Amino acid sequence: MHFEKSIILMSIPNSNLKYDLRGVSASKDEVHQAIKNLDKGLFPNAFCKVIPDILGQDSNYCNIMHADTAGTKTSLAYMYWKETGDLSVWEGIVEDAIVMNLDDMGCIGAFDNIVLSSTIGRNRSLISAEVIKTIINYTQTFLDKLAKYGIGITLAGGETADVGDIVRTVDVGYTAFARMKQSDVVNIDIKAGDLIVGFSSSGQAVYEDNYNGGMGSNGLTSSRHDVLSKYYADKYPESFNPFIPKDVVYTGSKQLTDTLSVDNTLISIGKLILSPTRTYLPILKPIISQHRDLIHGLIHCSGGGQTKVSKFMPHNVTIIKDELFELPPLFKLIQSESGLSLREMYQVFNMGHRLECYTPSLDAALSMISIAASFGIEAKIIGKVVTSETAKIIIKTEKEEIVYDY
Repeated sequence: MHFEKSIILMSIPNSNLKYDLRGVSASKDEVHQAIKNLDKGLFPNAFCKVIPDILGQDSNYCNIMHADTAGTKTSLAYMYWKETGDLSVWEGIVEDAIVMNLDDMGCIGAFDNIVLSSTIGRNRSLISAEVIKTIINYTQTFLDKLAKYGIGITLAGGETADVGDIVRTVDVGYTAFARMKQSDVVNIDIKAGDLIVGFSSSGQAVYEDNYNGGMGSNGLTSSRHDVLSKYYADKYPESFNPFIPKDVVYTGSKQLTDTLSVDNTLISIGKLILSPTRTYLPILKPIISQHRDLIHGLIHCSGGGQTKVSKFMPHNVTIIKDELFELPPLFKLIQSESGLSLREMYQVFNMGHRLECYTPSLDAALSMISIAASFGIEAKIIGKVVTSETAKIIIKTEKEEIVYDY
């Protein structure tokens, strides 16, 4: 089939994105502006901030502390739970919030000596005790699952607060702390000539219980409002920000219990979007162990989607992603329902892979692909890095070539 290919030039940020109209930001430019003058730690270009060993006062070691939440995915879980009574969706929220911490830390090589604490804020009028019990109890269950793959985490308790005056439904977050050798830190030093290995966000890994739609924990505000119908605005006004324009609130045609056929299996749209954020720690640990010296950067494609790497790339290269994964069914559904342009889709969503590794070695790239396959995760070389006068990210699809200038 022949497609007429167009080239779209885009300078980031773009304040007219529908995502911005909903009161959220894919690029987080305001946050980055606020922190730009803060100390960047021992490894200024590392994926997480690395600080001196405050705990042990050993110059050979360093500390990492990371905090994150499941974001607005909890709002979708709330509606699905209210509609179906299915408490298991809250287990997925636990995984979302934990993985958004641990996989960021995994990108610098932190897999052990990790301490984890939770912070849960709920609206007690809407979120029942059984929901809180599910969240708290499943936290240790998930950590036990990670321990089977050599990921050492100790749960240090947490705080659960009833804050209905400021939280519409529930907010689930975790803070993680790790101590590691400075010599084990994976820094980011992307160079021309690097190959880019992408690791799929969808499918079913050997350590996952069900098919994963690939959503992760970014873009939920968009997917929720673009896919689901106005029915939910009327039934669950507590599920969205009342200050956003009404014409971008639940504009889709789908119900949570409608189904989509994936690999000849019908999966509810609610469950598909609520697929727990995939952790890559089980594959990252052997990849880093075997190829540390050949890794020029690990990028967790979270906030910013396929443009996340822009925060870490040098100013004299262009990153070309021209062999991306076929769009998983979930992202096809979101685009069909939303009418979003591909340039916004690739900036908001991971679009099929949420982890990428930059390496100068073809042999290392092929080994990484093999390691991922042994865990049931598809991986492939999705692009390359070339020299250029100015920094760019180029996304090439069958229909469009999208250029992001920095």
